[in-house]
Amino acid sequence: MTNAPTTGARRRALTLIASATLGLTAALAASQATAQAAPFPNRPVRIIVGFPAGTGPDIVARLLAQKLSEGWGNLGVIVDNKPGAGGLIAANETVRAQPDGYTLMLGETGQLAIAPSSYSKLPYDPKKDFVPVSQVVTSNFMLVVNPAKVPAKNVKEFVDWTRQQKGLFMGTFGAGTPGHFGAYLFGDAIGIKPEPVHYKNTGDALAGLMSGDVSGAFASVGLATPNVKAGKLVALASSGEARSAGLPEVPTFREQGYPQLVFNSWFGIVAPAKTPPEIVARLEADIRKAMQSADGKSKMEDAGFGVTGTTAQEFARIIDSDTVTWGKAVKATGFKAD
Repeated sequence: MTNAPTTGARRRALTLIASATLGLTAALAASQATAQAAPFPNRPVRIIVGFPAGTGPDIVARLLAQKLSEGWGNLGVIVDNKPGAGGLIAANETVRAQPDGYTLMLGETGQLAIAPSSYSKLPYDPKKDFVPVSQVVTSNFMLVVNPAKVPAKNVKEFVDWTRQQKGLFMGTFGAGTPGHFGAYLFGDAIGIKPEPVHYKNTGDALAGLMSGDVSGAFASVGLATPNVKAGKLVALASSGEARSAGLPEVPTFREQGYPQLVFNSWFGIVAPAKTPPEIVARLEADIRKAMQSADGKSKMEDAGFGVTGTTAQEFARIIDSDTVTWGKAVKATGFKAD
């Protein structure tokens, strides 16, 4: 029969257990303190994109991720595509993320400036739930048509041709997007009410354009350029202030007598609300450095984007201003996404 431990032995055992526990707790605390004290970033950063791979936002996010990763010693920047609902799925996931700088979103005009007016019950508040970090690029649009279906080389010819048809059917890359409301702005400018045809993704919209299901579409310069150069589409006009560097032969709407048709979209990095100011400042500085580098700027421009790389304050002002501008367009159409 084993003898029960003495009182002294029990006390020594308890003392050893307590010491070990305190030592483990101290080690864990020291480890956590070291991780917190390490400069940001010290682990991979995720950029959520609300659109499929190969689209404009995805291209911008991947080019930016590459430059940031290089600047952070190849630490790793992951692009996480969460397509659906015009970017709302991605926005909702970003809102729920920890505000520590390790989860960001490449936000775009539709999610941050148009959605507040087009949704009566938007599941997030762009102004309260996100912290602007930096607008990265802008993207003008091209009015494009299928040359096999539409015999037009400029806006006047397209308008004349449209008046002989049963209606102006304009393809869009999703309800509530800049291209959608651009179609309304175009219809208002030429005095013909458009019939927007919404597609789920870029591929479907281009297929509809190629098949002749729609008369035309507003495509980003980045998407339009390779298709125009390949002869698959004809660009009739650019929505920018000036001609596109990638398609300098295409005149702007303003040059063709439509000064009211100057609009674009943009992409920029936002973080969840309550992200520490010092982390936002670090992200802002590193993004601007990446966009101002010769290599980063060149790659974005080659993809058809205009590089900006703004401060956080400038980006906040742009979002506020465009929310008002696009809000007027949404109100004029009476459109509601829900």
